Amino acid sequence: MNGTEKVIAHLQMIQANINRHGLYSFLVKGLSVVFVISTEVLLFYFLTIISTIGFIFIIVSTVQILLIIGFWMIDAYFLQQERLFCHHYDAIRQQNDTDLNMYVGIHKDKPKSSWNSVIFSFTFTIFYSIEIVLVLLIPAIGIYDLIF
Repeated sequence: MNGTEKVIAHLQMIQANINRHGLYSFLVKGLSVVFVISTEVLLFYFLTIISTIGFIFIIVSTVQILLIIGFWMIDAYFLQQERLFCHHYDAIRQQNDTDLNMYVGIHKDKPKSSWNSVIFSFTFTIFYSIEIVLVLLIPAIGIYDLIF
């Protein structure tokens, strides 16, 4: 296997990792949406049965927000890994020969690869902020309708 073939094989392996991390990120977002919708439905079901509305609302909303933040962190991890592999891909594509090294830690100092830049990226901030607002707003509207 000559150097060019090794580089092509290495790039294919890196691309597979990028695709896998993108898929995981998509699945985490989907699970987060399913979690929010299902807990909202359960909350409304229990609010029609139980008279202690405020207490249940506070507990469920707190748990929902903590779990949304957990999904946010997991999703940020996958995006960070995806970005690191993209930097690794860029470094390998410029070589004539490779040793098939998959260590991406050397790219952590590259732009937009830090933990903070990934967590507070524009799309993540918008997506998960909307979920948190819905977790707080929808039950409040439902409680208002139940009371009045």
